[in-house]
Amino acid sequence: MGNCWCKWEPTIYKNPKSESPKEQERERREGSKLPSNPEEVEDLRGGDSAANPLIAFTFEELKIITANFRQDRVLGGGGFGNVYKGFIPEDLREGLQIQPLPLPVAVKVHDGDNSYQGHREWLAEVIFLGQLSHPNLVKLIGYCCQDDHRVLIYEYMPRGSVENNLFSRVLLPLPWSTRMKIALGAAKGLAFLHEADKPVIYRDFKTSNILLDLDYNAKLSDFGLAKDGPEGDKSHVSTRIMGTYGYAAPEYIMTAMCTASVLSFWNCLQEGNLWTNHGQPANKTLQIGLFLYLKRRRSY
Repeated sequence: MGNCWCKWEPTIYKNPKSESPKEQERERREGSKLPSNPEEVEDLRGGDSAANPLIAFTFEELKIITANFRQDRVLGGGGFGNVYKGFIPEDLREGLQIQPLPLPVAVKVHDGDNSYQGHREWLAEVIFLGQLSHPNLVKLIGYCCQDDHRVLIYEYMPRGSVENNLFSRVLLPLPWSTRMKIALGAAKGLAFLHEADKPVIYRDFKTSNILLDLDYNAKLSDFGLAKDGPEGDKSHVSTRIMGTYGYAAPEYIMTAMCTASVLSFWNCLQEGNLWTNHGQPANKTLQIGLFLYLKRRRSY
């Protein structure tokens, strides 16, 4: 879910050519092919054969869940719109297959960005999180695709993002054991994406996209920039340059050939000395060990 828990807005790399009139016209044509209702979304997801069942909520139901998108329910936001805390009540809809109810959720509203790129990133999250399931990936519960509304409904992560825990002036510093737990959980999530039947390149691995549950279990979020990874004999995929400044690998920025999220993981370990144990001189051991763990599993 990216920057769901704070007001900071990331810097995104974009290929300048994508701003040309020709590219804009191409995006306009492709945008007309994007799904405009739940039936078309489910067709893209594979219908009943989709790995993870998702609930198609109506916008009226989301008003109930978020108390009509009340301002005191706002968790954070960005260029896409706002993220609200909500509760799915027991009487929302008859036969709703969710337990337990009432269920706290995070509701990410994309109404702030109805562009082709915004719609495509919304759809990427629906597709990828509708296929993937792992303890270290945030769970997507459902979505709304009604009129111009594009909304995602996730499990609620009460501890917010690693970034917030790192730079907050209110929260207590994370103990060393918790930092190790978070780092290993994030590494496991990234390794799972690299080792999936169809590998996934995350492309936006950073501390604001690592969310924490009540027990500080780390879960990767925000798959709007994710892309299918190379398969078979392919060593890389070519792609538009997308990501956040300071995290993407230099060779990716220069060539647009996407092969690795491992450097992004390393940069997260360095950010704000998050993984530094000031009480132990050998604190680099954890950084190097986790980096090599991920590198050994599979490098993309």
